[in-house]
Amino acid sequence: MVDQTPGKENLRTRKAWDQLTSDCLCLAESAEPQRDVFMHENDISKVVLNLCLKIHKELGPGLFESVYENILSYELHKAGLPFETQVEVPVKYDGKLFEKGFRADIIVADKVLIELKSVEKISNVHKKQVLTYLKLTGIKLGLLINFNEKLMKYGFTRVVNNLEEEA
Repeated sequence: MVDQTPGKENLRTRKAWDQLTSDCLCLAESAEPQRDVFMHENDISKVVLNLCLKIHKELGPGLFESVYENILSYELHKAGLPFETQVEVPVKYDGKLFEKGFRADIIVADKVLIELKSVEKISNVHKKQVLTYLKLTGIKLGLLINFNEKLMKYGFTRVVNNLEEEA
């Protein structure tokens, strides 16, 4: 017999989800790279995009950005890629350094900046935001990833800042 008490299933599901995202966040925060990464930005981006496809296939669109960030962090950890989440990046203005200029969602191997979204549509302001982040950090490749797409292949936007292609 199935318990039909209203809200009980949602509460169980919510608790299980909270535990899963908590576990993922803990793993991401304690992530120690399993191997040195001497990969080109393009190779790192291929790994990240494949992980995002995997996540989207399993979870689909419609979740909060923070959920996708936690799960992607977990997958990056499993892949052995060094990364940081919610990285505070200072902004220099008028000779003064502002320590809390912005927060980058994820930076992988100090080479690829990832800005995650879960919005109806990516707009030009999102692309400009990533380009500005790249200029301020000196990172050459940014991935703007919108998980709120029916097909994930439409959720990828690549933003470059003086990236040299592989030889």
